Amino acid sequence: MADVRGFVRSRPLICFFVLACGLSWLAWIPYVLSETGLGIWHFRFPEFLGTTQLAGVLPGAYLGPITAAALVTALADGRAGIRVWVGRLLRWKVSWRWYAGVLLGVPAVIVLFSTALADGKVVAPPAAVLIAYVPGLLLQMITTGLAEEPGWRDFAQPRLQQKYGPLAAAFILGPIWGVWHLPLFFSEWGDWPHVTVLGIVEFVAATTALSIVMAWVFNRTGESLPLAMLLHVSINNFFSIVWSSMYPTLTKDDVGHVMLLACAVVAVIVLVATRGRLGLPKTLARKAMQDQL
Repeated sequence: MADVRGFVRSRPLICFFVLACGLSWLAWIPYVLSETGLGIWHFRFPEFLGTTQLAGVLPGAYLGPITAAALVTALADGRAGIRVWVGRLLRWKVSWRWYAGVLLGVPAVIVLFSTALADGKVVAPPAAVLIAYVPGLLLQMITTGLAEEPGWRDFAQPRLQQKYGPLAAAFILGPIWGVWHLPLFFSEWGDWPHVTVLGIVEFVAATTALSIVMAWVFNRTGESLPLAMLLHVSINNFFSIVWSSMYPTLTKDDVGHVMLLACAVVAVIVLVATRGRLGLPKTLARKAMQDQL
């Protein structure tokens, strides 16, 4: 056990990324091979709330980033590290302006770029869609948000930006975050069999750009994980519940186009505004740069 702990302490990030991807991918094999995916295994996952993803995707998501982060933190940093890790998850006390900015800003940005892509052809969403928006957001927080962000933002980002600086950390974390989803493209989640290589590349590029924005939000809010989670799930929730009813002329492929364009533009604005520090205090950003030299 001492040898295992020593290995994890010397390579916590590598151990985390391998475990996060490996555990999720193993758990997703039945979903990908079933009739919700490649159709090799003649079984269909049950639907809950109109989707098979809660039964097929969520267990692997919980088994991946959050479980990997908990295991590696416990082995590498012990109880003190666990307290710090959990502490970020409990940092809800952030200015209301951040909550308003995320809750209103995310839909506004998506609507702006979607409307441009649809040549102004927008339909007002029905009342039922608007009523479902807040419950959907809460469900996303305890599913997608809780499964992923304690790993990507709470565990990996602070370690990466301490070692490489905030910008390099985002460019490392973003592609890994995107590739973590790779098996799901061969399932109902990824609209299989209509998925394309270009679509996967576009998705990974979007997660990389989004990582820059999320790093800024995470750092500027004093490493508030709830705000990072809210940003992540607000995007998912809008596309899942509202988007298709507002833009009936756009296709699922257009979701990827909007995501990439919106994330890239906002990421460039954040980069310019923060001069690449992404909200990290100057002293910490400078120290990270010096450590690389």
